[in-house]
Amino acid sequence: MGRLKKGNGQHIEKHYRSLMERCQVRLDDMDRALPAAVEDFSTVLEERGVSRRSFLKWSSVMTAALMLPPMFEPMVAKAAEQFNRLPVVWLHFAECTGCSEALLRTSYPNIDDILLDTISLEYHETLMVAAGHQAEANLEKALADFPGKFICVIEGAVPKAMDGKFLTLGPHGKTGLELAKHVTSKAAATICIGSCSSFGNIPAAAPNPTDCVGIGKALGISTVNITGCPPNPTNFVGTVLHYLLFGGLPALDALGRPIWAYGKRIHDCCERRPHYDAAEFVEEWDDAGAKKGWCLYKMGCKGPYTFGNCGHVRFNDGMSWPVMAGHGCIGCTEPAFWDTMKPLEQPISKDTIGGGEKTVDTIGTALAGIAVAGIAVHAVGTALVHKNKDDK
Repeated sequence: MGRLKKGNGQHIEKHYRSLMERCQVRLDDMDRALPAAVEDFSTVLEERGVSRRSFLKWSSVMTAALMLPPMFEPMVAKAAEQFNRLPVVWLHFAECTGCSEALLRTSYPNIDDILLDTISLEYHETLMVAAGHQAEANLEKALADFPGKFICVIEGAVPKAMDGKFLTLGPHGKTGLELAKHVTSKAAATICIGSCSSFGNIPAAAPNPTDCVGIGKALGISTVNITGCPPNPTNFVGTVLHYLLFGGLPALDALGRPIWAYGKRIHDCCERRPHYDAAEFVEEWDDAGAKKGWCLYKMGCKGPYTFGNCGHVRFNDGMSWPVMAGHGCIGCTEPAFWDTMKPLEQPISKDTIGGGEKTVDTIGTALAGIAVAGIAVHAVGTALVHKNKDDK
């Protein structure tokens, strides 16, 4: 048995060594293929007050987040230094620009934020100074200069009704549908940032008169979906780093989301989970349970139905996240959450207990294959167990 384990370990190490060699070749090829960086990344870090030690520590954390062994830490660090050389074309469709805001706004920049500040944005309608014909010329120049080498990032759903005419852009009145087809056809990969571009979500909420849908569905293409409303910047940065390292996109779940970021339910990694297991629930806002940090399931928390790493990476410089701050998860990383997770401050359905709705059974099951109806039953069952113990 010991010999078998040793043999397996050697095989795994050999596999990773081979993978590292491929990464090195990939990064060397990018050195030659990508445009020179406008700024030296080491200098940028120094100017922002980030030490080399802090950068290497971040590389270690990101390596683990990407589910890679520690031997890849130098590779992740090198890929991060290439981050500002990768051309990015960023399109906006039916959305609120909240995803861009979340990625750009920070009070104390960490390394993720610095990477986003230095990203090579060839086109971004919200940030660029150019407008009209000049903006369109900039877009066409980027497509001509970097065919098959740039990443297309799309924020917002695409209206399909009236041949897409509910959304027209630019001096020539191109529809969002036309523009999306044109740009994605020339991109190395397409990343949907936020749940609107991934699944349609709020713009596609019932009754959806504009027939908004996600990019993948609208164009019939495969996309990487960085879901959330808004998503955490770390999930976008990690996905781009994976592309830089391997020349391909990370392993995805059935909904096109990177498994490294969306492989677990919010419920499984929540700091309030022990209270759920102990049947300690907040019954009303500002009751004694709320003040003690008890479980928010009865107040509508959709954590049991939702996949994401919010509790790990958190928001606002890693300070907090909605459940920690006192409000339940609204399920914003899931398809059609605005329709399927409502009402947001109540459990999905009272009928879930003792039978469950068929629509509920499909929520959050892409990876684990869980019967969601059983979650509510488990919650009630746990409460009954504790009640019986108390009665005795």
